[in-house]
Amino acid sequence: MNPETITPEVVAAHNLTSEEFERIRELLGREPTFVELGVFSVMWSEHCSYKSSRVHLKRLPTTGARVIVPPGENAGIVDVGDGWCAAFKVESHNHPSFIEPFQGAATGVGGILRDIFTMGARPVAAMNSLRFGTLSHPEHGRRNRALLAGVVAGIAHYGNAFGVPTVGGEVACDDGYGSNPIINTIDISKERQEQRYFGKTAGDGRPVA
Repeated sequence: MNPETITPEVVAAHNLTSEEFERIRELLGREPTFVELGVFSVMWSEHCSYKSSRVHLKRLPTTGARVIVPPGENAGIVDVGDGWCAAFKVESHNHPSFIEPFQGAATGVGGILRDIFTMGARPVAAMNSLRFGTLSHPEHGRRNRALLAGVVAGIAHYGNAFGVPTVGGEVACDDGYGSNPIINTIDISKERQEQRYFGKTAGDGRPVA
């Protein structure tokens, strides 16, 4: 068998469902190559596409008189008056932070700062919302405390090195988060309305851009 033959087993190994695979074929108008399948696997992963929580996120309001850029771009933008806009970005780095607390949390902050920059905005402040397992848990308390310390240090390090202050946040602990901490980082920025940039592409030869 050709090592690049796309079989149901190969699709499943890429964490794609048969329905998702059919959607890929429909978008491309042909069978995907092995490399293309890998790209879809990454971009349609839980980490990148929020596939399990998207149904809930869609319930949030995303339109209004002051909404300039709704969901779909690197960051959302609202009009705050006098020709100025505020760009917002929230990102979860849950599993990366569970595996490597400092680096996982730091790159979570870096990711939202990057996405803010891509909109032509200048980050001015950061916040976070964190959930960990019980710190006094008889079996996992030590691990939970290490996660908390590493995550807080990672958030502070990246933000401080970049020069963006962390102006607020919240932390809560519960046994339900023992095996999967929730690490949400938030950034807000400012920009002039005429400075906006967009990341979407379209046109011939770009069927899935």
